[in-house]
Amino acid sequence: MSLDQRETLCGKVSRQLQRFKWRDIFTWQLLKTLLMGQGLSALICGTAVTSQFLASVYHLDLPMLQSFINYTLLFLSYTTALLFRTGDGNILQILKKKWWKYILLGLADVEANYAVVKAYQYTTLTSVQLLDCFIIPVLMILSWFFLKARYRIIHYVAVCVCLAGVGAMVGADLLAGRDQGSTGNILLGDGLVILSATLYAVSNVCQEYTVKNQSRVEFLGMLGLFGTLISGIQLAVLEHVQLASIQWTWQIAVVLSGFTLCMYTLYSCMPMVMKLTSATAVNLSLLTADLFSLFCGLFLFQYSFSGLYIVSLVVITVGFIMFNAVPTPNSSPESVSGEGGYDNQVTSEHQEKEKETDSRGRKHPSENRECVVISSAEL
Repeated sequence: MSLDQRETLCGKVSRQLQRFKWRDIFTWQLLKTLLMGQGLSALICGTAVTSQFLASVYHLDLPMLQSFINYTLLFLSYTTALLFRTGDGNILQILKKKWWKYILLGLADVEANYAVVKAYQYTTLTSVQLLDCFIIPVLMILSWFFLKARYRIIHYVAVCVCLAGVGAMVGADLLAGRDQGSTGNILLGDGLVILSATLYAVSNVCQEYTVKNQSRVEFLGMLGLFGTLISGIQLAVLEHVQLASIQWTWQIAVVLSGFTLCMYTLYSCMPMVMKLTSATAVNLSLLTADLFSLFCGLFLFQYSFSGLYIVSLVVITVGFIMFNAVPTPNSSPESVSGEGGYDNQVTSEHQEKEKETDSRGRKHPSENRECVVISSAEL
């Protein structure tokens, strides 16, 4: 490349950087998404810490009982709300049209929770942390085919950056000697983690589609209904002996209530975040949940600290920002109903106004404005 060509190329890059506006990337929407995603990670941290207390301190290892209580709360709140709806949003109309779909959704969600808990009995913590990231590529594949999401190079790079942050976290665990867990049947344990990640991906894609095209209440109500039935049957079959032998104390009740509160809030809030972004973006933000659990473990379980934990947190956050800085266009249908049948009421009113102005032969004011913005995708 000649000197003149280099100067020309440098000049183009320099002009683009001068015209580039960082506020086009670091928007309030991105900040809100980041904060809400980390809030979900904190809730997952709460479930992990309380579960560890129940297992290690009180010797209470009943994953199906914990799931059953959560699904029951979802049933009491959201399924009950569907009973009072009218029209197509009523629970009877939903069951008449889509009952088998929600049975499969409930089965996927319940078994995903159960499989990852069982995996700890056969494999190590490091294997679980690494293989659990399998959910990201599965989500991207499912979103590509079923949600028509179209990813750009920046999105793949962002995913790689996030996974590098997970690698730093696992490396810190190894250096700190936290490679805990059983090694009795590593192949079975790793298979359970991969199965759990795949089932979570299916559940999350269904969740994204439902909350963006139907409503959050419908998704949580149907999940509460069938999740309660499926987890209740498994609880009766698999854990009835342990359940009958529990020596209940107020400490166990408090810790179990803390777990239930975190899990119920997580399930209730995740659809809100997913509606703002996507299932893939939400799961990228949840990669920091293990880090929050480790930070809590420094005080509660005397874990040893490593600077790689901070590096991992920063790298995962950077990857998450990169992924959300550029939108992922898709051709999925627009939302047609909301919490009360009107998810996008403001958008609908805006569209009606545009139709009125078009019928009168006038242009919308935004059509008369011209602006030149160099987007991050062009860089």
